[in-house]
Amino acid sequence: MKKAITQLISIILVAIIAAGCGFAGACLALRIKESDTKVGALLRTVIAEDKEQQTADINTASSNTDGIVSAASVTVNVDENLTVAEAVAEKVLPSVVGIDTIWEESYSGSPFGFGFNFGFGNGGGGYTYENEGVGTGVIVDEAGYILTNSHVINDGDYKSITVSLYDGQEVQGSVVWYEPVLDLAVVKIEANNLVAAELGDSDTVKIGSYAAAIGNPLGLDFERSMSQGIISGLNRTITVSDSSGSSTGTTMEGLMQTDATINSGNSGGPLLNSRGQVIGINSAKAGSGEGMGFAIPINEAKPIVEQIKTTGSFTRPYIGISGVGLESSNYTKEQLMEMFGVSDGIYVSTVAKGGGAELAGIKADDVIVAVNGTQVNTMNKLNSILVKFAPGDVVTLTVMRESEEMTFNVTLTDGNISF
Repeated sequence: MKKAITQLISIILVAIIAAGCGFAGACLALRIKESDTKVGALLRTVIAEDKEQQTADINTASSNTDGIVSAASVTVNVDENLTVAEAVAEKVLPSVVGIDTIWEESYSGSPFGFGFNFGFGNGGGGYTYENEGVGTGVIVDEAGYILTNSHVINDGDYKSITVSLYDGQEVQGSVVWYEPVLDLAVVKIEANNLVAAELGDSDTVKIGSYAAAIGNPLGLDFERSMSQGIISGLNRTITVSDSSGSSTGTTMEGLMQTDATINSGNSGGPLLNSRGQVIGINSAKAGSGEGMGFAIPINEAKPIVEQIKTTGSFTRPYIGISGVGLESSNYTKEQLMEMFGVSDGIYVSTVAKGGGAELAGIKADDVIVAVNGTQVNTMNKLNSILVKFAPGDVVTLTVMRESEEMTFNVTLTDGNISF
């Protein structure tokens, strides 16, 4: 009877703590001395498993002779005096940067809103002004390469880029590579003692996994703010809107959804797992609704980062077609099935002369349904698959032609082709 009462009291204590800070947080931050009850044994098991996953000591960062530190040499250790969030922050904060981008925009009318102008600006036909945006980035190589969103650097159209480092330095940056469709970009800076973040494996992320976001919400006044939550969903598809709420027509696929708070300015910052590894690049949030942020899986960026680290640039591979997803058409699924024998895929509108697709035998009006066995239904999905390859690699395309399934081995090119 006494044992049963002890178990009941233990359960009530855990329930009270869990209600205030979440069950996982209660287990990790628990300060009570567990009894030899089943509940106490369970709590010790949870903590032990978490420690096993997050090994070593956070203070074991190693430096080489140049004073360069890699976050990959730092692992997260959780004990009764250090929570997951604190350990992750200590490991990753030195790798998070602010990115201030300035670009020029032109306005064809009068700067005063009248129907005439006063002869200044761009030759009397309007005026040019500077616009500014603030985002986040994460250092991915000690040589000064920073991963961020393409929209953070205004899709490569910029006048200046200023990068704010953890130690207070502000240095000028330049864009090495960007891709608006993938919403990824790499910025290069020249600075010493940079700490590169450790990249994780987004393919192993599960719904319910721990997630933390670090960034500069609403500008640098709140730089390196951290929020935490879980992975709420995987393989999400969203349609991107601009600041006015109007659709840009861009669709992003394969995103991770998290309830870790993401606001304007968090874009380009890292989404992290409980080991302090980058598992995604924060990119967007739901315009309506709370706790719905979206991140690009880090595995999409890894091959790009690795090629840039090795060669200093990234050469995007092409199959040599222009096309559109069938789902974007005004036809019903039944009509698409009747016309193409499939309702999902990429309709090939034109084929580039001398490109890999043409040489392999692909024709206009074909419908691409898979690349190396992975289904595709939009150009965004196709591009996200292709960035994992290099020019000269061969991929197998599954194509529907007049309702007949065919396969073609296509050699990727560097894009030096014409339509």
